[in-house]
Amino acid sequence: MEQDYKPHEIETKWQKKWTESGIFQAEPDKREKFFITIPYPYLNGNLHAGHTRTFTIGDVVARHKRMLGYNVLYPMGFHVTGTPIVGLAELIASRDPQTMDVYERLHGIPGDILPTLDTPEKIVDYFKHEAEKAMRMIGYSIDWRRKFTTTDPTYKKFIEWQYIRLGEKDLIVKGSHPVKWCPNDNNPVEDHDILYGEEATIVEYTLVKFRHKDIVLPCATLRPETTYGVTNLWVNPEVDYVKARVEKDGIEEFWVVSRDAFRKLTFTDRTVEYIEDIPAKSIIGIKLTNPVTDDEVISLPASFVRPENGSGIVMSVPAHAPFDYLALRDLYDVDLSKYGITEDLRKIELISLIKVPEFGEFPAKEIVENMGVTSQKDPRAEEATKIVYRREFHGGVLKEITGKYEGHAVSKIKDILTKDLISSNAGETFYEFSEPIVCRCGTSCVVNMVKGQWFLNYSNPEWKAKVYRCLSQMRIIPAEYRVEFENKVDWLKDKACARRKGLGTRLPFDKEWLIESLGDSTIYMSYYIIARFIEKGDLTLEQLTLSFFDYVLLGKGDPKAVSADTGLDPKLVEEIRRHFVYWYPVDLRSSGKDLVPNHLLFFLFHHVALFEEENWPRALAVNGFVSLEGQKMSKSKGPILTLESAVSEYGADITRLYILSTAEQTQDADWHKAGIDSARRQVDRFYSFAKDVIESGKRANLSMELKQIDRWMLSRMQNYIRETNIALDAIQTREAIQNSFFLLINDVKWYQRRGGEALLYYVLDNWVRLMTPFTPHLCEEIWEAMGHEDTISLAQYPLYNEDLIDDGAELAEEMVKGTLEDIEEILRVTKMTPQKVHLYTAPAWKSAVLKCACEMQLEAPLEVGTLIKMVMANPDLKRFSKDIPKFVQKIVPEFKSGGADRYEIFAGPGLDEQVLLKESASFLEKEIGCPVEIQSADSPAYDPEKKSRFAEPLRPAIYIEKVTQEE
Repeated sequence: MEQDYKPHEIETKWQKKWTESGIFQAEPDKREKFFITIPYPYLNGNLHAGHTRTFTIGDVVARHKRMLGYNVLYPMGFHVTGTPIVGLAELIASRDPQTMDVYERLHGIPGDILPTLDTPEKIVDYFKHEAEKAMRMIGYSIDWRRKFTTTDPTYKKFIEWQYIRLGEKDLIVKGSHPVKWCPNDNNPVEDHDILYGEEATIVEYTLVKFRHKDIVLPCATLRPETTYGVTNLWVNPEVDYVKARVEKDGIEEFWVVSRDAFRKLTFTDRTVEYIEDIPAKSIIGIKLTNPVTDDEVISLPASFVRPENGSGIVMSVPAHAPFDYLALRDLYDVDLSKYGITEDLRKIELISLIKVPEFGEFPAKEIVENMGVTSQKDPRAEEATKIVYRREFHGGVLKEITGKYEGHAVSKIKDILTKDLISSNAGETFYEFSEPIVCRCGTSCVVNMVKGQWFLNYSNPEWKAKVYRCLSQMRIIPAEYRVEFENKVDWLKDKACARRKGLGTRLPFDKEWLIESLGDSTIYMSYYIIARFIEKGDLTLEQLTLSFFDYVLLGKGDPKAVSADTGLDPKLVEEIRRHFVYWYPVDLRSSGKDLVPNHLLFFLFHHVALFEEENWPRALAVNGFVSLEGQKMSKSKGPILTLESAVSEYGADITRLYILSTAEQTQDADWHKAGIDSARRQVDRFYSFAKDVIESGKRANLSMELKQIDRWMLSRMQNYIRETNIALDAIQTREAIQNSFFLLINDVKWYQRRGGEALLYYVLDNWVRLMTPFTPHLCEEIWEAMGHEDTISLAQYPLYNEDLIDDGAELAEEMVKGTLEDIEEILRVTKMTPQKVHLYTAPAWKSAVLKCACEMQLEAPLEVGTLIKMVMANPDLKRFSKDIPKFVQKIVPEFKSGGADRYEIFAGPGLDEQVLLKESASFLEKEIGCPVEIQSADSPAYDPEKKSRFAEPLRPAIYIEKVTQEE
C-alpha cells in the first residue's frame, strides 16, 4: 500500500477493474435474487447532492445484499420526457443570462459547449453522458448494459403498450384539467419556465356560494365542512370588486369577486363576462344566505382579506378559526355605522360543528384565550391556527349540526361534501396555486383549465382498493411512512396523463397528445429486463409488438404465437420471459420523500393495474433531501453541489461516507465543508491502521489463548456486525456507519491503548468487509493488499456470531475504562500531580445486596421496600442496617433504567474486581504516571480519608496521594 491515502488513484484503478470484470452485470442463476431500483434522474442538469444521497443509499443496499449472497440487479436509465428540457433548450438558444450563468458556473458546463446545447436532443445527449460518467466516478455497482432514455424509440413502444392496456381497462378517461399557464406566452409552464414559485402546486378549493338577492358572493375554502359554522363573510373595503356574468353547464349566475379573481375565472371552464365595477362598501353590511343551513349571515369589513387569494371574499368560522374569532372580537367596539351596520356584533353566536378530543365547544376561542393571543396581528395567532386545524383534521368528527354528515371524520369529508355542494349548485371547484408563480417573461401565471384532456382515473375506488391491498403486503421503510402513503392514496384524484408540448410518447389512441413525464415513468423497472436484450441486438423496434409485451411481461399468449407475430425465435421469447419471471417483482424501490405523493404512488397504481399480484412491488424506502451549508439547492438558480464536483474534490468514498452519515432516512441532510473535511481525516486514520496491520505481518488465530482484552475486542466486533446488518436491513445508513466505522474506530483505539494486538488482523478482515458498501474502492485496495485475489465486492459480508459474545469481558473493560476516566476527571478538577493512586473495591455486603436484587427481580418487580426487607432477613447483612437503605435506594432506580444486565453479569461467576484491577494496574500506572494500589473496602490497609466507604460494585472508590511541595 502507498504511504498516504490517495483516493482518486485508488478509485480510478478499481472502477476500471469493475468495468473490465463485469462483476455487476447480473444474469439469472440459482441464487436468490434482489432487484433494487431508484428513480432514474431527470436530465435537465448535472446530478447534484440530492441525487448523490438517494443513489448512494441504493448502491449501499445493492452492495450489502450482493455480499450477503444475493444475485443483485441494480440498473439505471435516464428520464428526459416532458417540457423542462424543451424549456431549457429554448433558454439556452435565447442566451438567457441567468440560465447561462447557472449552467456554466454551478453545473460546470464549459463556456464553449453550453451555447451549443440549443436543442432538446443535444441536451439529452450531453447530460446522459455526464450522468453516467458521474455515477461511474462515485462507484455505483450498476449494470450499465440496461441503460436507456425515455425518448428511445424502443421505450416508446413499451409506453404505447402500457397505455393501450390501461385504456382497455377503462382507467384512462377524458375531461378538463387545470395546468400552470402563462397568459403572455399562451402556454403551460414547467419548472424551467418559472422565475419564481417553482415549488408551487395546484390546490383544489371549494367555492361556496353565498347569495344576496340576485348575486352570488363565492368564498374559496379548503374545508367546505366549516360552511356549517359560518357566522359572517369578510370583505376588504380597500379592494376593487366587479360584477360578472358566470355561466357553467347551462347555469347562469351573477358573481361579485375581486378584480384579481375575475381575471383568474376567465381561464377556467366557465363562460365569464364583465358587467360592472362594484364598490366594496356596497357589499359590506348586507345579509346573505348560507347555502347549507339557509341561515342569514352578515358581511363585515376586514383589511386582512387579500384580493389575489380565492375570490377576494372570505367566509368566517369564529368557533374553529382563531383569525376569524380574533377579527370578530376586534370589531366588537368599532363604529361600523358608515357601512349601515348598527347591530351589536357581540350577539353573533359562535357555531360549533366539529368535536375534537383536545378541545371543548369552541376550539378557536379556547386556544386564543389559553395562549393569550391579543389580536389578529399577534404572531401567535398563526401558531394557534395551525394547532387547531391540525387537531381538527386528524382527530375531528362532525357534529349533529352537519345533518347527514354527522360522525364523518374531518379528514375524509372534503370530497364527499364538495360533490354534494356541486350537485345542488351550492358550490363549485376552484383551483389556485399554493404560492404565486411568475413566468420567466415576467407575467404572473394562472391556473388554466385545458379542455378535452386525458386523465388517469386514479379516483376509481376499485383501482384504489388494489393499491391499498398492495401497500398492506409491502414493507415501508421507515414504517411510519405507511400512513403517509395510505393518506396520499386516499386523497389522490384523477391525474392528467397527456400534454401538447414537450418530449415523449404519443398517446396511441389520440396522437395529438403526448404522454406526460410522470405518466411514462411508472413501470419502467420491467423495461430494464427487456433493455438487456435490446442492447445485445436481439430485439428490433418492429419486433416490440403488443403480443410480445403481453407474453414477456404478463405471461399472456404463448411463445409460438409471439414468434409468428414478431419473427423472433420462440426460444428467445421464452428466455426473455424467463428473465422477467426471475427478476420480478421489484424487491425494493428507494427514493426521495418528494416523490411520495406522485411518482411512488403512480408506481404502485400502474403495477397493480397491469400485473398479477405476485409481481406487485415488495418494498418502498424513502429518504430526505440535502441542503448545502444550510441553503436549499436549486438546479435552475443555485446553490448546487454537483456529484462530479464533490467526487473531484474529496474522492468517491469520502463523499459516500459523509453524505450517508449526516442524517437518517427521512431527515434532511446538510452538506458542510467542515463535516466532510472531518470525514476525510477519519478515513485517513482507517487507511493508516490497515496499512500498519498489513505491514506488521501478524495474523490472527482465534484458536489461540486469548487475553481478556482480546475477548473484549471479539465481543465488541460481533456487536458492531449485528448492529450494522440490522441497520442496513432497515436502510438506516447513519446508524450503520456509526457502528461499522465511528464507534469501531474508538474501540480499536482502546484495544491498542490496552496493549491488544493479537486480533488486529481479524479486526481488519471484518472491518474492511463491513465498510465495503460505504467505501468500496478503499476496501478493495486494502483487501488486495491483504493478499486476496478475489474482489471484496463479492466477499461474504460479516455475520453475527453469538458464540463470540463475552459479556463478562465487556463489563470488565467497561469497569477499567470507567475507573481510568474517574481518576482522570479527579486530576483534571483538582489539578494535582499524583504520587500514588489507591483504588478500593466494593465491600462484600454491597455485592451481596446486588446479588439479592438480581434474584428478586426474576420473581417479582424490584421495589425498594421489598428489597430492604429481603436483605435485612439475612443475618450476615443485618449488621449493615444503617447503610443498606441508602444503597438500595440508589441501585433500584439503576436497575429499572437499564442497569440490570450489567449487575446480573457482575453477580454471576467470572468477574473478580480485585483480580481485574490488579491485572490492569500496570496499564493504569502507565496512563496516570504513578503507582496504583488495589485494596478491598472490607479491610483497607491505608485509607486516611475513609474513601473506601464510597466503593460500589463496578465503581471502585479512589484516593489520590498528591506530590507534596517538598518532593
